[in-house]
Amino acid sequence: MLTSLALIFLVGLLLGRVFKTIKLPSLLGMIMTGMLLGPYGFDFLVPSMLEISADLRQLALIVILTRAGLSLDMADLKKVGRPAILMCFIPATLEILGIIYFAPSILGLTIMEAAILGTVLAAVSPAVIVPRMLHLMEQGYGTARSIPQMILAGASVDDVYVIVLFTAFTSMAQGTAVGAKDFFEIPISIVLGVAIGILVGLGLAWFFQKFKIQDTVKIIIIISLSALLLEAADQLNQIIPFSGLLAIMSVGITIYKKSPNLAGRLSNQYNKIWVGAEVLLFVLVGATVDLNYALQAGSGALAIVVIGLVFRMTGVWISLIKTVLNFKERAFVMMAYTPKATVQAAIGGIPLALGLAAGNQILTVAVLSILITAPLGALCIDYFYPRFLKKEESSYDQ
Repeated sequence: MLTSLALIFLVGLLLGRVFKTIKLPSLLGMIMTGMLLGPYGFDFLVPSMLEISADLRQLALIVILTRAGLSLDMADLKKVGRPAILMCFIPATLEILGIIYFAPSILGLTIMEAAILGTVLAAVSPAVIVPRMLHLMEQGYGTARSIPQMILAGASVDDVYVIVLFTAFTSMAQGTAVGAKDFFEIPISIVLGVAIGILVGLGLAWFFQKFKIQDTVKIIIIISLSALLLEAADQLNQIIPFSGLLAIMSVGITIYKKSPNLAGRLSNQYNKIWVGAEVLLFVLVGATVDLNYALQAGSGALAIVVIGLVFRMTGVWISLIKTVLNFKERAFVMMAYTPKATVQAAIGGIPLALGLAAGNQILTVAVLSILITAPLGALCIDYFYPRFLKKEESSYDQ
């Protein structure tokens, strides 16, 4: 496993730098590293590494979501208000509906299979979006109108919403009864996730104030508790549904609220940790990508990915109605809300594993969506933010 880790970091950093040098997102080089080293490439990664791949990707997500929480001011989120709430649901809903409408005729799927495909494709990637929005906040681009904060908040809840729908639709496809209770789990999961995160954050803020310990130790404690929150969310899902990812971000937000200076110091430490975590995350995402599926996809699968993006971007535009954002700012938010990677890598193969008839097609389109939207979305964010967003101070009025 040590050899596999060495290859992941050395080759991932090298290809990431190469792609950055030619003005392409470094994550594309990292994803390509995973494709080359993984079981569908040269198969240089030991099976034990692939067995814990999902856990390692979760660990990297913990790092980036905590980093996001430690940088988010609730006052900024309150200024965003209605658009951020709408962006949690409307873009994903429209993308799912668009795929349900077009996938049966283009790919020959049933309505239920199209619904499952829609939920697989609809979630945006926090791993792509969050670090870029944090960079914008640090640089001051769009912060006067809370644009990065709005995208951060919306993308975090978007994933929870889509994953709950995916679970419901796959249960229905297997013949399991799904009632209103399953859909009530969406708001319950969101509210409880935030509430639990706030409670943990308050406890940590008090503990860190009461006992003088090194910031490095504080980070170890936060990461460990975050991992326990994710595990608790999985274990208690059938009893008390709550979003572990939202809980983790809420921990960071609460620490920021109680002690901005501490949050600033911890955020700087997380920035350093993210250098390695990013490589690990995207290389392991790339290792899940089977190019054979992408090559078999054909024009129909490509069309579905594009159609989904069009509906998603329309949903973002609708969410921004009656805001003071100008055309360029709205266009930027639409582009920033398109990257897919982590969720698709995590759930894209589940329908096939469950034995659903369209499982292979769903996995194929999921792989294609990663290969297209992750680099394209990252490239659009990196290229357009200095051109479409302003650095100067201005007011954000609803």
